[in-house]
Amino acid sequence: MASISGNLDKLRTWRENNDRKSREIVEIWKRNLELNIQKFGKEKPLVLEQVCIAALDCNKLDVAQKCIQELYKDFPKSLRVKKYEAMFLEAKEKFDDALELLEAIIKQDETNSGAKKRKIAILKAQSKNVEAIKELADYLKIFMADVEAWQELSELYIIEQDFNKAAFCLEELILHNPHNHLLHQRYADIKYTQGGLENIELARSYYCQALKLNPKNIRALYGLYLATTALATSQKCPAPKKKEALKLSEWVLNEINDQYKSLGISNIDERLGALQIN
Repeated sequence: MASISGNLDKLRTWRENNDRKSREIVEIWKRNLELNIQKFGKEKPLVLEQVCIAALDCNKLDVAQKCIQELYKDFPKSLRVKKYEAMFLEAKEKFDDALELLEAIIKQDETNSGAKKRKIAILKAQSKNVEAIKELADYLKIFMADVEAWQELSELYIIEQDFNKAAFCLEELILHNPHNHLLHQRYADIKYTQGGLENIELARSYYCQALKLNPKNIRALYGLYLATTALATSQKCPAPKKKEALKLSEWVLNEINDQYKSLGISNIDERLGALQIN
C-alpha cells in the first residue's frame, strides 16, 4: 500500500497537469486518505476540493458530502465551498435547492463566474433553454471574453432554432480566434441551414476559408459541395455565378475523391450523389 505522502504527491501531480482522474482519485481516498485527513498539512483544502469534484464525477455522493463537511469546518463562510454544496445538491437532482444556494452566492458576489455558470448548467439540465439563454446573455455582459460561454450560447440558440443569434455568437468566436477552421465551418453550417441565396453564398465563402485554414477538413468540403450545388441549381442565382459554382463544385468533388482514395475508401461519387440538391 502506498504511503500517505506518496498518494498526496500523486494527487498533486494530477492537479498540476490538470488530469481529471476521477476514479483513481476516489479509490486513493477510500483506500488511504479518508482516515488521515489531518495529515494533509497545507494541502488539505486543495486535496478535499480535488476529491470532492472527483466524487461528484463518479456519483460517489457520500465521499463528496464528507469533503464538503470538512471544508466547511475550516471555511464556514466560504462562497467557494457553497458552490461545491450547490454542485452536490445538483448531483442529487435537488435543482431548486441548488439554484437557491447559487442565487445567494451571486447576490453576495455578482462577479462570481463559477456560480453563474453552475446556475446556467442547472437550467440547461432542466431543459429550460430560454431561461438559460437569458442568464448566459447576462453573464456575457460581464465576461465578454469567455469563449466557452459564447460557444454554449450559440448551441442553445441553435437548439431554439434562432439561427441569426447563433450566427452572431459564432462571429464573436471568430473574432476571438480567426485561425480556427472549425469556427468558420460552424458559421458556414448555420448560414447554409438558414437558406436563401445570400446566406448560401456566405456559407460558401466561410467553407472556403475553413479549407484555407485546414485543407483536410472533410466536413467543410462536404458543406462546400452542398453550397455550390445549391447555388448552381438555384433559379435566383445569376448565370455567371451558376457557372462559377458549378466549376467549384467539380473541384470539391475531385478533392473529396482524392482524400477518400488516400484512405482506401471508394464509391464516393455514389455517396455524394445522395447529397445532390434538386
